[in-house]
Amino acid sequence: MSAAPPSHDADAPLVLREDRDGVATLTLNRPKARNALSVGLMTALQQELDAIHEDRSVRVVILTGAGPAFCAGHDLKEIRATPTKEAYDALFAQCARLMLTITRIRPPVIAKVQGIATAAGCQLVASCDLAYCSDLARFATPGVNIGLFCSTPMVALTRAVGRKAAMEMLLLGDLIDAEDAESIGLVNRTMPADQLDEVVAGIADKIATKSPLTLAVGKEAFYRQIDLDVEAAYAYAAQVMAQNMLAKDAAEGIDAFIGKREPVWCGQ
Repeated sequence: MSAAPPSHDADAPLVLREDRDGVATLTLNRPKARNALSVGLMTALQQELDAIHEDRSVRVVILTGAGPAFCAGHDLKEIRATPTKEAYDALFAQCARLMLTITRIRPPVIAKVQGIATAAGCQLVASCDLAYCSDLARFATPGVNIGLFCSTPMVALTRAVGRKAAMEMLLLGDLIDAEDAESIGLVNRTMPADQLDEVVAGIADKIATKSPLTLAVGKEAFYRQIDLDVEAAYAYAAQVMAQNMLAKDAAEGIDAFIGKREPVWCGQ
């Protein structure tokens, strides 16, 4: 699936949604603004993600951008138009909620990064469960260059990559290329631009064949255990495993494996 073409219609949706075989593709649709995260765009994306969380037919989400950029971060012109602490507090609270939603909704979210992802756009990539990019993609947390440290992008970035790599990006503010992004763990894999759609579609389709219950249980457990100490993480994970074993899908999956047949999931 190709990225949506640039929209020149001011009334066009800020987020486009396409559903296919359990995979929902959300496309940020402000191409002329490099898909900057305006309040309107964040609101539209939040609404789509909330709806997907309640939609049991969706097993995987692909998040991408229209046009040549994935997302250039916050809309600085919009930010400067209302220079009050109240407006800033509301903006960054909205952004934090959006990023947390990505990690908390049931289906895994895959970032498909075809171009530049900077500041809050880089935060968006780091917040997704998986990320794949073209060799044309570039990433940065450049706030330090304009006197505005990327403090909120830092939260997702430091949980996706190593400490030294994160600090280098945050302190220098330089663009890094796709190969470097893969080497530090910001993305899972980089590839030629003409292969990105096919590869991501294949990964999404493979995930969509799994039990939706198991995907939801696993995703929630992953984020809950990751900040626990090792002993607490094992205790929590053991409880999750025991509860998961009681699910119908677990019984079906194990029986199908023993019987050398394909499982039929019920989502329970």
